[in-house]
Amino acid sequence: MLKRIGLSKSGYYRHKSKGLSKSKERQLKIKDPIMEIWKESQHLYGAPKITAKLRKMGIQISERTVGKYMKELKIRAKYCKPFTVTTRDSNLNNKLKNILDEQFNPEAPDTILCIDTTYIPTKEGFVYLTSIMDLFSRRIISWDLSTTLETTNIISLIIK
Repeated sequence: MLKRIGLSKSGYYRHKSKGLSKSKERQLKIKDPIMEIWKESQHLYGAPKITAKLRKMGIQISERTVGKYMKELKIRAKYCKPFTVTTRDSNLNNKLKNILDEQFNPEAPDTILCIDTTYIPTKEGFVYLTSIMDLFSRRIISWDLSTTLETTNIISLIIK
């Protein structure tokens, strides 16, 4: 059989007795803790945090090596988008009355105005576009772009 695959008897027995190399043994020993840490973190930790945990356990390893092992194990960190509060609950229902009563077609300009705030996601966070529209002409009268949801922005927009 060895002749068919082109291997000598001595080469076969040398390979069999040799076993795993030290680096291969170390690699196998480190992959288990990497997988455990990743599972404990609910798949949230990536190579930097796993490396820090391994170093706390006394295992010296580079972040790049952990990343390589994670790739071999086919595991990745989950990315969770940061949560941004876009609405605030207020008790204004008792104070405000619906005087418009679903009549969105006024008969004269500048009699009914509406204000809207649009949330625009960017890499740095949200930007808020607040606009005032005349319901008669459906024209934007004024608008403001800001990085905060403060009422002072809306008040200054109305004053414009």
